[in-house]
Amino acid sequence: MSTFMASLEITGAVIRPDDAGYDEARTAWNLTVHHRPALIVVAKNTQDVVSAVQFAANEGLSVAVQSTGHGTIRQADQDALLILTSGLNQLQVDAERQTAWVGAGLKWGEVVTAAQLHGLTPLFGASPIVGAVGYTVGGGVGWFGRKFGLAVDSVIRFEVVISNGEIINASATENSDLFWAICGGGGAFGVITRMEIKLYPVTQVYGGNLLYPVEAAKDVYRFYREWIKTLPDEFTTSIVLMNFPNFQSVPEFLRGTTGVMIRGAYVGSVQEGAAYIQQWLDWRAPTANMFQPMPVSEMHTISNDPVDPVPSMTTGAYLRELSDAAIDSIIRYGVQRNGSAPLIFVEVRHMGGAISRIDSNANAFSHRDQSLNLYMVGMTPIPDTMTLFKHYTRQFKRDLTSALSGGAYLNFLEGAEARGRVREGYTPEKFERLKAIKAKYDPDNRFGYSYNIPVN
Repeated sequence: MSTFMASLEITGAVIRPDDAGYDEARTAWNLTVHHRPALIVVAKNTQDVVSAVQFAANEGLSVAVQSTGHGTIRQADQDALLILTSGLNQLQVDAERQTAWVGAGLKWGEVVTAAQLHGLTPLFGASPIVGAVGYTVGGGVGWFGRKFGLAVDSVIRFEVVISNGEIINASATENSDLFWAICGGGGAFGVITRMEIKLYPVTQVYGGNLLYPVEAAKDVYRFYREWIKTLPDEFTTSIVLMNFPNFQSVPEFLRGTTGVMIRGAYVGSVQEGAAYIQQWLDWRAPTANMFQPMPVSEMHTISNDPVDPVPSMTTGAYLRELSDAAIDSIIRYGVQRNGSAPLIFVEVRHMGGAISRIDSNANAFSHRDQSLNLYMVGMTPIPDTMTLFKHYTRQFKRDLTSALSGGAYLNFLEGAEARGRVREGYTPEKFERLKAIKAKYDPDNRFGYSYNIPVN
């Protein structure tokens, strides 16, 4: 392949395995991921992506894409060219139209900051360091979900480089089949270089956490189960069983302990949001009440996800209900007892609202009728802990079988599980349609490092 290297001329950088910067460039945010591609292209603009895709086709290489290094589905191997899109950081906010063009390399924190200068917000995720495009094309369940819908529901158009190197726009009126597929089907159809999204006039929410002792967990879950039945669409919440690590970033009184947390964000007046939280305070005094008015730019503090690279694994499933049996399973498997549980936290997110009211055929995203989304996260610094996490969470989900509703939210899955369970992310009809669109736009499966959607 080296005889063809000179033909790849780009504005950005081309990094070979024997180059000094190779190891740094191939590193993902999740330190359990180990890319070893034949070549790395650091793209600076869309034309660099075009050149990389055309080069890969000429060389018989598949194409893998990485922006921030979150959510890797398949590690790039020696048969792949890895395109780093972190340099595609163009951002244009149109305050009058309440829209923004967002480059594929941008993280949500950057987009939020720019939009808030105009009193607007995108439908971003829990962490400010997650890539905006990658998060969105997998669905995007965030703290505005019940009020405004999924992040993917607010996309107006994508700019995409398809397998022949052509740059095309995909929207509801132009290449609409591709637009439908990317909205929930991810990057299996081309390299998304930027997207245009809707913005919303929100500058403040009433958000935060309530913390209860683990001894009260069963009662807290039962109260939460009834409480969410009363909530308006303006309130998106979750309940979390948290095993606080013994880190200096964690308040000293919490280190090494387990607690139950009610998280959420209310889009509306402080008085209205506080009235719903007052129901908890009247029921039982929490260990800590961290709900308060907060600017949109501070909403990442609700989940307080780590910002530095970590070795971790995630998995998830949809729950039919928070039955007493399901609550017992969550507590039994989620609570850390002498190092027995390899989980940092188990979270159940309340969906519904606007998410469920959008036409189920609007895009490839499926399972809009599901109202409870289970998410598990564990720290996995060595192979033994990775094996333990996989085994433990499989047992956990088997124990929950009667409460599971079927299907999967693919943004909560990574690696082999994301590829193996891809059909569960869609209805059978949508999966067949995705296969047909894949065959049209990527017949050679050039973009086989995203969701495993076959071409036949």
